[in-house]
Amino acid sequence: MAIKHYLQFSDLTADEYAWVFERAAAIKKKFKSYEKYHPLADRTLAMIFEKASTRTRVSFEAGMYQLGGSVVHLTTGDSQLGRAEPIEDSAKVISRMVDLVMIRTFGQDKIELFAQHSRVPVINGLTNEFHPCQILADVFTYIEHRGSIQGKTVAWVGDGNNMANTWLQAAELLGFKVHLSTPSGYEVDQAIAGIRSGESYKVFKDPMQACRGADLVTTDVWTSMGYEAENEARKKAFADWCVDTEMMRAAKPDALFMHCLPAHRGEEVEADVIDGPQSVVWDEAENRMHAQKALMEYLLLGRVKT
Repeated sequence: MAIKHYLQFSDLTADEYAWVFERAAAIKKKFKSYEKYHPLADRTLAMIFEKASTRTRVSFEAGMYQLGGSVVHLTTGDSQLGRAEPIEDSAKVISRMVDLVMIRTFGQDKIELFAQHSRVPVINGLTNEFHPCQILADVFTYIEHRGSIQGKTVAWVGDGNNMANTWLQAAELLGFKVHLSTPSGYEVDQAIAGIRSGESYKVFKDPMQACRGADLVTTDVWTSMGYEAENEARKKAFADWCVDTEMMRAAKPDALFMHCLPAHRGEEVEADVIDGPQSVVWDEAENRMHAQKALMEYLLLGRVKT
């Protein structure tokens, strides 16, 4: 099978996503039934972290072990990616020793360059521009709770960041709509997101209007990793973009709330929302592992049935 990388959400087709979501449900069912499933026995995942993470490390590491594989964990100090050694050389060496590479780093250009010189599939664990594994888990979580996301409306309230970029790609590919509301100066860059048309999303100045009639309301921290110097300015700019109970009331009565975590209660979301009955953030967090297990299985083995 030809090497397939997962560097942004648009790297898979709608048909491939349907398969991955189906497999994620099947693999999760096995996990909940304590049924051993080791399709990746004798396979090794290398995880390279230039940005620290809790959920990404635990979900990939636990997931790979549960699939019967093993994991090599490299931090910034261990890997020296692009500093002590050119990225091209690191990719050529590491990909000769492992079967799969997950990278969590800053610029998308780094992971793209690594993938160009890798002999094995490369997965984007997060970059400044995209977070495809998180949206993979989020869409799977929506399907799990409400069925198909096609034709639905997702309200994105907050920063026009890597999450927003990836939601826009998902909407264009999977046939739903995003209501996008960001403060002035923090809009999504359509060129970075790689959106071909504006038909799959609509921009709102008022976050309340963005939430009106939404099937899912979602947000992220106001200051992502790498932008800490802007924290105070962002707190002022984002003051009206806290997802509160009024915004959730504007959405559909059965609307879900999601957050990729970690969350700051009282900033981007009220405690009553994230800890309330419409919140599915803990299922969403767990589903990172199940969705990524299905993704790793697909990238390494193709369409297997068990």
